[in-house]
Amino acid sequence: MSPTMAGVAGLILLFVLIFTKMPVGFLMALLGVAGFAYLVTVDAALNLMAKDLFSVFGSYNLTVIPLFILMGQIAFHSGISSRLFKVAYTFIGHWPGGMAIATLGACTGFSAICGSTNATAATMAAVTLPEMKKYHYHDSLATGVVAAGGSLGILIPPSVIFIIYGIMTEQSIGKLFMAGIVPGILLTVLFILAVVIWATLRPELAPRGPKSTFKEKLESLSGLVETLILFAMVMGGLFFGIFTPTEAGAIGAMGTLVIAAIRRKITVKGFIRALSETTRISCMVLVIVAGATIFGHFLAITRIPFDVASWVTGFNLPPYIIMALIIGVYLLGGCFIDALAFIMLTVPIFYPVIVSMGYDPMWFGVIIVLVTQIGVITPPVGVNVYVVSGVARNVPLEVIFKGVVPLLIALIVGVVLMIPFPQIALFLPGLMK
Repeated sequence: MSPTMAGVAGLILLFVLIFTKMPVGFLMALLGVAGFAYLVTVDAALNLMAKDLFSVFGSYNLTVIPLFILMGQIAFHSGISSRLFKVAYTFIGHWPGGMAIATLGACTGFSAICGSTNATAATMAAVTLPEMKKYHYHDSLATGVVAAGGSLGILIPPSVIFIIYGIMTEQSIGKLFMAGIVPGILLTVLFILAVVIWATLRPELAPRGPKSTFKEKLESLSGLVETLILFAMVMGGLFFGIFTPTEAGAIGAMGTLVIAAIRRKITVKGFIRALSETTRISCMVLVIVAGATIFGHFLAITRIPFDVASWVTGFNLPPYIIMALIIGVYLLGGCFIDALAFIMLTVPIFYPVIVSMGYDPMWFGVIIVLVTQIGVITPPVGVNVYVVSGVARNVPLEVIFKGVVPLLIALIVGVVLMIPFPQIALFLPGLMK
């Protein structure tokens, strides 16, 4: 079997075995080692595995991941997410779909101090679903909004996927963070419009809440202060080049802990739980990264990434057609494979194609994050839907999937807008020092 055919066989086997529910990180590592052993030698494959595992788990650059995850976990266990929701609800709870819009606002704020789509969805589901149920919101609207709003966690900085993409492509992680801000705000606005239209057409799904007084609104603003401080510290430091992304993660985590301690809003049990969850999520991410690194080295010796790049550019198709095909692959693959794993698998293949066509790598990073956002709320995988289902155990999966449809349309509109207007993503990074 030729190296190219071995690579194709490895990819097909990977996609097939994913449906057996094997952990994707271990699966990629296993197939990568087996493929490398077949094409080179067993000793070389074992040596590759040892070196890749050591390089990933000993990487200084990747320490930024557990730091930002810890920041989000402390924020959750100290009640920052609950206070964010209260602020949003006080101001817009009386609008059509007001509580759902407040949930989206809280998701946006929490994403700015979290960086994980799963953590954002789980946190907001625990905080907001009981409140929406109290005001007789329909299950499909309530759970759909939480699942879709949680997807903002992989776009609005700090984003774990931006960190991985930046390391893989040697792009500035700080600039990638900045590139996600305006698209994240745009997507939040599109989600809100979708909810307003939905609640206006079907008011029985989302009864309006009571209107708050000016005094209540003013008093609620205190719950926004800590989030603004943390966001200003982390993103302001990155924007002005004061510190690196890793330092930003450390400052953000420490800042969150200090704020929680000053407010006396975190218990010893809550802090231990935050550390435990951070360890679990960080290990999961790093195993996926390590597995994808091994599998990527296997693909490299098969020359599939370079063959695909040559094959695609050899058609002499307009760049926008090729980009549409690549986006189609991400749309389809994102429905079946975990977003992080899929990006780790495909970036080495498509990145050379993008660069050869003259597209901006930073813009492409935002595009694939947007497209994989669609995957986290689309069947059959739809990981955010399963996360919300785990919190709202009495709501059937099909009801949640039905609830994400209007927001899925808004997400597709956001992707379409990003393609002809790349400056939406590139404006802020262009201002950085």
